[in-house]
Amino acid sequence: MKRRPDIPLAVRLPNWVGDACMALPALAALRNAGFALHVIGKGWAADLLAAYPDRVARVSGGVVAQSRALAASGAQRGVLFTNSFGSALAMRLAGIAAVGYGHEGRSILLARRVPRAGGHEVESFWRLALATSGDDAAWDFGVGLPARRWPRPPRRLGLQLTDLHRATASAALASAGVGPGYVVLCPLAVGTIGGRSKAWPGFPLIARELQAAGRRVVACPGPGEEAATAAAVPGAMLLPALGLGAYAAVLAGAAAVLANDSGPMHLAAAVDAPVIGVFGLGEPRRTRPWGPRASIVGGTSGWPEPSLVRDLLAARLERAS
Repeated sequence: MKRRPDIPLAVRLPNWVGDACMALPALAALRNAGFALHVIGKGWAADLLAAYPDRVARVSGGVVAQSRALAASGAQRGVLFTNSFGSALAMRLAGIAAVGYGHEGRSILLARRVPRAGGHEVESFWRLALATSGDDAAWDFGVGLPARRWPRPPRRLGLQLTDLHRATASAALASAGVGPGYVVLCPLAVGTIGGRSKAWPGFPLIARELQAAGRRVVACPGPGEEAATAAAVPGAMLLPALGLGAYAAVLAGAAAVLANDSGPMHLAAAVDAPVIGVFGLGEPRRTRPWGPRASIVGGTSGWPEPSLVRDLLAARLERAS
């Protein structure tokens, strides 16, 4: 991408941790293009991006309050990594010319509507970065040039961590008596698909089997998730609530991570942890963990058998030892 002299750019970060992780390559591309990023996101966004020079403001209130926060950035250009009408309206009210996908009838609010293409969500965010920088002039989003000539996103999400993130993670693990070789299980998942939970029901069995084999099993419940996590991974060491950066550092040090299609799965992939994503209802084509050390088990037709998950996890642990 062409370097430009630190032009302020308002960025509306996705509302979900997993989506924000999948947007990391796009954010890096915008920084490399010379944009000074003014990120508007949820309360966890500042901790997630603490290692970067971005200015991060918290989303609060309705559309008018968000537009004021965006206007305070001083940016005249912006990019929407969200799909809602309200987020596009907030950009428009702030006087910011925004690039985004034309969902929910919001095309009229955008300075540039990017045509939606298929593929992974990492690629969707990446296309928005290319469109914002103007480097997509010869790229018709899959219609024009052959795939080998497309500007492609990097193989890794590349989340950077701070020294404080690593120190906090190390202190939490040491306090719990957890040493190297631990396995992190991420058994919870927010939301449903077709009225069915996105959480794989086999985590209790896997937790017991890992402990029977002498593995230390670790879980990091969020606020209010302690009871549900303890029930899903009986006998696991539950660490105290950690910020996203420290949680990512715990994941980065694991011998293996097993997770539902969830924010923790993408957070593990973001730090290049050896993560296995369990799918049964979602769409791996769009939301599989991104990275050379990430893999999946299951698909859209139903949950995988515990034996299949067990074998894949054992193979991953054998490579790590």
